[in-house]
Amino acid sequence: MNKKFSVVCFAVLSLPMLAMAANVAAAVADMADTPAAVEAASEAEAAAAGPIATVEVATRKTRSSVELGKNDMQKMLPGINPLKALQTLPGVSFQTADPWGNNEQNLSLFIHGFSGSQLGYTLDGVPLGDQQYGNYNGLSPQRAITSENVGSVILSSGAGDLSTASTSNLGGTIETFSSNPLANQNVAVQQTVGSYKTSRTFVRYDTGNFGDGNSAYISAVHHEQKAWDFNGRQGGDQVNAKFINNGNNGKLTLYFAYSDKIEPNEDSTVRSATEKYQPYTRPFMYPNFQQAVNYLSATGGTPAADGNNYRNYYSDAQRTDYLTYAKYDWNINDTTTWSNQIYYHNDDGVGVVAGPIGVAGLPALFAVYFPGQNLKQVFGNSGYATRTTEYTINRNGWLSNFKTELGNHTLQAGLWFEHNRSSAYRRWYALDVNNPSSPYDRPSNPLITQYGSEIDNKVAQLSLQDEWRVRPDMTLLAGFKSSLQFADGQFPVQPKNGAIAGSTALPVGNIDTKKWFLPQIGGRWDITAQDQAFFNVQKNMRQFVTYGGGGASPWSLSSQAAFDLFKQTAKPETSITYEAGLRSSHQLNWGSLSAIDGQINVYHVDFKDRLLQISPTSVISSIIGGNLAVLTNVGSVKTNGIDLSATAHFGRTFSLYNALSYNDSKYSDNYLNGTATVQTAGKKVPGSPEWMNKTVATLTVADTEFQLIGDYVGKRYATYTNDLSVNSYFLMSLGVSGKLPFLNGGWLKNARYRLNITNLANREGDLNVVVGAASGTYNTFPIAPRQGFLTLMADF
Repeated sequence: MNKKFSVVCFAVLSLPMLAMAANVAAAVADMADTPAAVEAASEAEAAAAGPIATVEVATRKTRSSVELGKNDMQKMLPGINPLKALQTLPGVSFQTADPWGNNEQNLSLFIHGFSGSQLGYTLDGVPLGDQQYGNYNGLSPQRAITSENVGSVILSSGAGDLSTASTSNLGGTIETFSSNPLANQNVAVQQTVGSYKTSRTFVRYDTGNFGDGNSAYISAVHHEQKAWDFNGRQGGDQVNAKFINNGNNGKLTLYFAYSDKIEPNEDSTVRSATEKYQPYTRPFMYPNFQQAVNYLSATGGTPAADGNNYRNYYSDAQRTDYLTYAKYDWNINDTTTWSNQIYYHNDDGVGVVAGPIGVAGLPALFAVYFPGQNLKQVFGNSGYATRTTEYTINRNGWLSNFKTELGNHTLQAGLWFEHNRSSAYRRWYALDVNNPSSPYDRPSNPLITQYGSEIDNKVAQLSLQDEWRVRPDMTLLAGFKSSLQFADGQFPVQPKNGAIAGSTALPVGNIDTKKWFLPQIGGRWDITAQDQAFFNVQKNMRQFVTYGGGGASPWSLSSQAAFDLFKQTAKPETSITYEAGLRSSHQLNWGSLSAIDGQINVYHVDFKDRLLQISPTSVISSIIGGNLAVLTNVGSVKTNGIDLSATAHFGRTFSLYNALSYNDSKYSDNYLNGTATVQTAGKKVPGSPEWMNKTVATLTVADTEFQLIGDYVGKRYATYTNDLSVNSYFLMSLGVSGKLPFLNGGWLKNARYRLNITNLANREGDLNVVVGAASGTYNTFPIAPRQGFLTLMADF
């Protein structure tokens, strides 16, 4: 461990403010494989029971798998994105522009060297896709469910269950589970106000049990907050509903989610030796349209001094989602269950940028469609044009899981089928100088439809496993899964010649990928009642991205020949993860120290056939007939790492959690980019920190809880060749919560408050790094300033 990091860890562990901390400590306890948050009580009832440290709870699986409960998530910040709540766990690096983690355009997530799009995500088993910003196969957890309705989140940081419905889970899975209806009738109301005109209103009605095993809830939330560095408004509306019928032969669950959200995007700052102007933020100018007009030259050019860090008028992401599922868990007999679940998801989304017409090669693009014309006049005389990428997703699927016990064996067989029809259209609209548009309205009447893709994708996955109880204290697990994908992409709207540099037509056609045997073997040994050892070895594959017109997808290539070459030669990315660890939980009688819990997990990953867009070699150019970018396998990555976490409990008054993570992810190979050799062999994976340290402390005084969270993220490289990097940062957040006894009584109960302060020390720096080049340049988003929020809540 280097000296600088040792100093930081010592500072975190010895902060005098720890005496003010609140209940977000971690306990590693033996739990069942099912989520811990099958709720029999509301958050208020749980809070009333006193401070119980349940933030990080280990499952009894044969791999590193920890669970985060609802109460501890909401204590971090009411309404928090489940993914952001995971940043207190070892090995997790999460960054985004807003305190809740809602903004998806600049979200960054790394776990054990894998980026967010290389992980698997589910809600109650329903697949949520790979979380790429450009929609094509899912939706984010915070759109699939309102944060306050999350029961728990399980992070499997090495490899997930074989039956996990995902085509992208190379580096582990994140499973989100919705809370269940309460047993008693209840109305919960929650209001948050705070910095930058924040207002978040949440209301939930629980029916309680109303006969024959029936119970349900329905909830609604309205959220809005002004962006901290410009006049943008984040927020939207969500509705969730859940119904459960517990019958004699099984359980029926129905779920529905509606989400309508608009998030203002942030422009990242370009960093390179040639950029003279590198601002901390690049704020949009909306709604000051006169400022935007005055910013440009007469022909729509941006100030030369601003370089690539010029300012846009506005940008945002608009997403409307409908998600529903029906699930029946049939208890065939005492030892056999058969669960079947059908789901449907519809998304209508658009990413919008209103920017100058004289940048980024736009004059050449627009000249293709309006040759010889005055482009400023064509686009409304403002000097700006509005660009959209318009998405739709229509997907439905079926999940089936059969589980039975035969002697000392628990056998499971799983099936997952999904049919996804997605589209992506790139369009351009005028921005009228006399009637400027708004980021909160959907553009209409496009001047240009640059391209339009339609992709039909079918996925099938089979899993089979046997969990063998060799003896009462020892279990072995072995199994495999098969992953099949059948994708066909078409471009009903092709770009005009010259609209995409060097391309005459975007590629069409089908690609089928089949991997029949992806094995897993693991084991668990209960050394004592308090100590458990585990190991796991598992192979996973990431199916090709099925997105048309952008990203690392075969249908983003600029020619049919390049697509055909990819189809013939490319391989899907695969990983083999090896992990082993020890969990321990001991009650003690050492003076004020009453208990200590901990987990250590070591891992090694062999990641092969990494895909990257590069310029072709002369040989490839001769095959595809041009020098356009190709998508190809460029080698492998070797990863070694260790996660350590421990919680010291001092009665029910104080607890201290600390998690230390080390990750060493290195490229194994150089690769050719055109005629140049890119020296990446032995270089570290950029964007992923080598060292991280998380601290959470708890102090309860009477009815008041204090919580302090420290998050240290070490240096991250910013290019593939590691010639540039961003500095480490250490952020703290503070939470104080308690009861409002003077309001309790009669029809009002469980009245309480919660005060949260993010970025407590008001630090500045680079929050997340955007990696896009082998050397010389990268982009960053800044750390948001200190913000405060007050939440009042009660039940009726």
